[in-house]
Amino acid sequence: MKARLWPIILIAAGFILSFAIPYFGLLDLYVQMILIYICINIILALSLNLINGYMGEFSVGHAGFMSAGAYISAIITVKCLSSASAAWLFPFAVIAGGVGAALLGLIVAIPSFRTRGDYLAIVTLAFNMIIKSVLENIDAVGGARGFLGMDKLTTLPVAFFWTLITIWVIRNFIYSNYGRGVLSIREDEIASDLMSVNTKQVKLLAFVISSFFAGVAGGLFAHLLQFINPRMFDIIKSTDILIMVYLGGIGSIAGSILGATVYTLLLEILRPLEIWRMVIMPLILIFLMLFRPRGIMGLKELTWFVPVLDRINSNRGVKGIRKWFS
Repeated sequence: MKARLWPIILIAAGFILSFAIPYFGLLDLYVQMILIYICINIILALSLNLINGYMGEFSVGHAGFMSAGAYISAIITVKCLSSASAAWLFPFAVIAGGVGAALLGLIVAIPSFRTRGDYLAIVTLAFNMIIKSVLENIDAVGGARGFLGMDKLTTLPVAFFWTLITIWVIRNFIYSNYGRGVLSIREDEIASDLMSVNTKQVKLLAFVISSFFAGVAGGLFAHLLQFINPRMFDIIKSTDILIMVYLGGIGSIAGSILGATVYTLLLEILRPLEIWRMVIMPLILIFLMLFRPRGIMGLKELTWFVPVLDRINSNRGVKGIRKWFS
């Protein structure tokens, strides 16, 4: 019983701290911004891990879905809402950005999942380049100059709340029947199809959920910086998200949290190196692929994120194996 209370206690403490830090000024604005970046990056890493880690596919255009959510939510708060109502209706603007990104994800997923192997990487890379080029040529959203005028609506409590929502939804999806189908596709798609798993439906659903939360992260990102332009969402941004996923570990919620936190802090620590830090970070990805391709916590999970029945079945399985070999 005590073990079950620990996550609730930590969540409650996190909520209290997220409100207390900005209200009482416990940390300076720079540190608060880093904490918000960590929350946004956790959302991005978790949403991409659903595709690359749990489903075993390889998507490299996650920043494209992030840009869709950023622009849609920014347009809503700037052009459709007044400053007074924007603060109250900001959650709906973020959800609208997520829905827009999810619809784009559905459009991309339908043709790309008709193929097998590495074709999803090629399709998502092309999508990332297409959406960046489209945004650069639409004057209504600022074109290459960018879009501004958003109020700073992304605060630490808001970012923490959306991070918890992302963890809760993706965790429950992974341990649902659809999530079992996702894991079976990673192990063997042909065998999964033969065992009556609707692989097309499962793939589409996972990709839509992943795209939705990428859009949510984009909406939070736009209303933190109060300025966005297409260059922020190029292939370099997608590479950053890939590094977070593979640094923390594929197929692991705790790994995504760890990878996003460590990567965000590393970027700030290496900031004095200026442009060279953008050389060092991709090198980290290369060394990870060579020496630890699954990441720090690859295919491992903290017990807090595992349902009780799964823990019991896992323990029974371990005991059975020990009894068999004893």
